[in-house]
Amino acid sequence: MRKILFLALLAASGMAIAEDGWKGSGELGLALTRGNSETESLNAKLGLSFEDAQWKHEIGASALRQKGEIDGTDELQLTANRYELSGSSAWKFSERAYLIGSLRYENDDFAPYEYQTIASIGAGWYAIKSDTTQWLFEGGPGYRRYKEVATGQTDGEAVFRGRMAYNHAFNAQTSFENILLVEAGSDNTFAQNDSGVVVKMNAKLALKAGLQFRHNSDVAPGLKKTDSLFTTNLVYSF
Repeated sequence: MRKILFLALLAASGMAIAEDGWKGSGELGLALTRGNSETESLNAKLGLSFEDAQWKHEIGASALRQKGEIDGTDELQLTANRYELSGSSAWKFSERAYLIGSLRYENDDFAPYEYQTIASIGAGWYAIKSDTTQWLFEGGPGYRRYKEVATGQTDGEAVFRGRMAYNHAFNAQTSFENILLVEAGSDNTFAQNDSGVVVKMNAKLALKAGLQFRHNSDVAPGLKKTDSLFTTNLVYSF
């Protein structure tokens, strides 16, 4: 089922690129170390968006895979393996306000949940919307379906989904962005904050330094509640 979802997103992405009005960007970061210590890290992102006078659609995918030495062993072991698929459609009823439906799927081998799927509806509003700065808020009810790693059981719960996105262009070459996502339920509250500085090299290529924090309020014994990730990626816009 998870492979089917992934292939479906790739197919939808290909169709979206072919349609007029769609735009997007892809990110890729790779780090390898050899010598006294050995590590391998790969992270990738794909984002597509479409907006006209009435609708706004977004499709996203991301993946993270890391290997490293553990406890002095020479063999590289997997330390991170995660991918995420997301999509949303919003109907605008004014210049700054809209209704939105969203869907997010996440598979993570090193999280309290083997996988989780969150569907939600809600409303969004731009607090600031100008040529250089955009600051929007979204919120609404949803439902989360998940499988616990500790018990292997599949369960679900009602959640509140909140999202804040801020983007500011300092000039034509440099911009800052920050996205905060919160999915709060009675069993677990998940929060993820992504911030980054993007420096354009030309119309298509840019460099991005990003910092990500992920937090789960309910984790199994021995697992930390908060993870952080620093990335330096090459960004291609199309």
